[in-house]
Amino acid sequence: MRTIDLRGRELSPSDMLAAVPRATQARAEALDTATRIVDDVRERGEAALREQAEQFDRVAGHAVRVPAEHIGQALASVDPIVRAALEEAIVRVRQGSEAQVPDPQTTQIGPGARILQRWQPVQRVGVYIPGGKAVYPSSVIMNVVPAQVAGVEHIALASPPQADQDGRIHPTILAAAGLLGITEVYAMGGAGAIGAFAHGVPSIGLDPVDVVSGPGNNFVASAKRAVAGVVGTDSEAGATEILIVADADADPRLIAADLISQAEHDEQASAVLVTDAPELVGRVVEEVDRLAATTRHSERVRVAIDGPQSAIVLVDDRAMAAAFSNAYAPEHLELHLADAEEAASVFTSAGAVFVGDQTPVSLGDYMAGSNHVLPTGGQARYAPGLGAYTFLRPQQVISYDRAALAAVREGVVALANAEVLPAHGEAIEARFTA
Repeated sequence: MRTIDLRGRELSPSDMLAAVPRATQARAEALDTATRIVDDVRERGEAALREQAEQFDRVAGHAVRVPAEHIGQALASVDPIVRAALEEAIVRVRQGSEAQVPDPQTTQIGPGARILQRWQPVQRVGVYIPGGKAVYPSSVIMNVVPAQVAGVEHIALASPPQADQDGRIHPTILAAAGLLGITEVYAMGGAGAIGAFAHGVPSIGLDPVDVVSGPGNNFVASAKRAVAGVVGTDSEAGATEILIVADADADPRLIAADLISQAEHDEQASAVLVTDAPELVGRVVEEVDRLAATTRHSERVRVAIDGPQSAIVLVDDRAMAAAFSNAYAPEHLELHLADAEEAASVFTSAGAVFVGDQTPVSLGDYMAGSNHVLPTGGQARYAPGLGAYTFLRPQQVISYDRAALAAVREGVVALANAEVLPAHGEAIEARFTA
């Protein structure tokens, strides 16, 4: 891992942003490619999806609309231990998601004048589940459960067809869909799937959705940007990121294990350590080298760890560590600090914050009850992770009686005339004149 030494420097917010390690060229190239793929699906529908499946997934002639029996077969054959874990994760994520649905609120502005604030679910959601370098039944839960809790009526799911499954979606993903009662499932992947959700594909019975959600690589994240304005999207949950802030007392073995746990996702994954303890650096590098050599996806891990998006960042103190972390705005932030609970309040920009060395990101990926679909690429500075609120639209319902309207009659007319919009005022006066 390369080292970025920020010690002894006075850094402005823009300087701090410039110091953040990111693979910006890869993201720019992904946007161009994803836009072309989305446009192709919009113009040619199923034919484009099948060509993309052959090119990217090495699959041809498969059922793009997954038959119900495939879901039933997958659910019947899933490992009982895996099924039990999925069922427990469903319970925990449902509990966490239920806290995200606000109760309706009525504000009494005055006598006979009130505003009801309510949160309405969208009607139709398209959930994307990656299926390239790994299998993500957990992402089925993280996407579907919040949508169900929000009250979404129609949920469609897409995941890439697998060459080693005769063109079917991976059975564990199908099993997770079956556990949640999802029957509208499509074997399509990547940016093309995002385009299909946004624009619809009549030949396979796929109607356009209102919101697209789900994680993926940089191409999937870029495809969401390409369809923004056509449909709603969650945050661009692209290639994964982990940033660990550690002090001198942190355990280098646990730091290395957690960095590697995210680096195994993808060669574009970001793994960053921020510390004010230079003596920790060598021990972490030693542990990363040792553990990376023995893990199953060691080659993938090594590419990610050595990439421009990964680094060890040396800072002067806790304040600089927090400033750097908040500028980076990582998808996952771990605090390996002796006073992690107290320190957490100053780390304000992150998709999710994991407090203390016994709360690893892996816990959040599966069983914490939190959601693992989180913003990447610095979007955590302004965007939330996935939740029930992703599928809800705040809506105001206004109700005034005649007396309440009369009380503001003069003010509305005055403001309408001031804005040279006299018909606005005339609409008010019409209610008080014969």
